Amino acid sequence: MKIKVTQEKLSRALNSVSRIAIGKVTLPILNNVLIRVDNKKVSLVTTNLDMAVVDFLPVSNSEDGVVTVPAKLLAEFVSNLPKGETIEISTKDTKVTIAAGKYSSTINGALADDFPELPEIDEKQAVTYKIGIDEFKASVGQVIIASSNDLTRPALTGVYFNTDNNCLAIAATDGYRLAEKKLIDKVESEVKAIVPANSLQEVLRSITDDVEEVEITFNQDLVRFRLGEVEIISKLIDASFPDYQKLIPKDCNIKATLNREELTRVTKLAALFARSVGGSIICETKAPDIFSVKSIANEFGENDSQIETKVKEEGKINLNSRFLLDALNSLEESEIDFCFSDRVAPILLKNKKSDKYTHIIMPLNS
Repeated sequence: MKIKVTQEKLSRALNSVSRIAIGKVTLPILNNVLIRVDNKKVSLVTTNLDMAVVDFLPVSNSEDGVVTVPAKLLAEFVSNLPKGETIEISTKDTKVTIAAGKYSSTINGALADDFPELPEIDEKQAVTYKIGIDEFKASVGQVIIASSNDLTRPALTGVYFNTDNNCLAIAATDGYRLAEKKLIDKVESEVKAIVPANSLQEVLRSITDDVEEVEITFNQDLVRFRLGEVEIISKLIDASFPDYQKLIPKDCNIKATLNREELTRVTKLAALFARSVGGSIICETKAPDIFSVKSIANEFGENDSQIETKVKEEGKINLNSRFLLDALNSLEESEIDFCFSDRVAPILLKNKKSDKYTHIIMPLNS
């Protein structure tokens, strides 16, 4: 096997694929990146068995062959070579030589026979969507914050891609809050799939400035994200996602329209005084024109900040300040609606003008 490629292209590709090359004691081959040259097409592949990253590398010259090399070592070696150098990688048996100008190194590789086979997606049975990269990044960021780390509830550790009324939406919940974002208004194909949150984090990390669109393909138990020359293939979570539409309040007795920046500021102030009580704060409406956010009395003292707004009904609710700040940071518009009914029902947060993003938070015990 032989390839010639610039230092910049090879370093970028190795940094992209090597992040998931974390070997297991029982399967050390997972520490390696598989380098395959087939009919002048070069691919770099890593996998942790749950997810695989493939980078198709443009090269100027190549000879067919395949080998696996310790991913981290190769990535760090190449990243320290001078930019602008042309790197030549060649193999003799499992010895891999990397040469660039006056720099040269030989790394002990391994045969590709033990490297796991990549999962294949049946293109005929698959469902594919294309989304602009900026919209995708923003939307996943708005939703993934509500996913859970609790491995005993696997369905909640992912983001749920689903279609309803010809609309593609994504949603996540950890049982205490829920976020939903509508991605595409009119779709013909249906999908219901839970993508692991860590796989989506890897997709976000793999986005580069030259990528304009992401292509998402769902199969029965797999999803593939195409980002230019990079593909990320992940297993789907085999579990049932909650019927989250039933959790979103349809009617609220109390509604306040608030300036998002101002609400964020007073929430941060209240949170400073609520650290010893788990970040618990009280949001209260006082008719006809006051919305207040205050911290519960504790060893540091008390805080009470008020925002002027029109409210028709009075009420108060106890919330986790961190959850509220996460939601406010995910909303986009300067004015947002803050809606609730009583102390035990969830609050509903949404943009004043757009209905594409919805965030609900369960109240704390009063």
